[in-house]
Amino acid sequence: MPGSDELVARYDRDGHDIGAAPRSRVRTEGLWHAAGVVLVRSGDGRSVYVHLRTAGKDIFPSTWDCWAGGVVAAGETPAACARRELAEELGVHGVEPTPLFTQIYDEGSVHCHNFAFEVHWDGPIRHQPEEIAEGRWMPLDQLRAWVEDPASPFIPDGRAGIREWFRRYG
Repeated sequence: MPGSDELVARYDRDGHDIGAAPRSRVRTEGLWHAAGVVLVRSGDGRSVYVHLRTAGKDIFPSTWDCWAGGVVAAGETPAACARRELAEELGVHGVEPTPLFTQIYDEGSVHCHNFAFEVHWDGPIRHQPEEIAEGRWMPLDQLRAWVEDPASPFIPDGRAGIREWFRRYG
């Protein structure tokens, strides 16, 4: 949750879990860490759920994203993180995320291994108000055009991740 100082899993540059540190240290010192991120696709696979991050987020506030997710907590696996974040941010329960790939994001002070997953979902979406300001379904072709536009207000690591998804699967 934004503003909290929970212990998060520390990872090394090679993607190995090496312990834990307070979230504030991870952010201020730019420590390597990991995230579980989930692409939510419609049941027919033609659309993806995109959402606007709130202005209060500790990193990349007020940007659009197509991945529900967050940092891996100390003692948590990336898969468990993905399930937890999917439930917390979008209210999606009862579906098991399928592992896709790991996207390394190493820009500026952010050094993260994004463990990417995907689900197909046609049920209700319930935003966590502290995390998500709004959201909507977007057809894949529109999403591709949006993330290829450098002027679009899309989260940088999410942009890298969905580009990798399109390279592999789209």
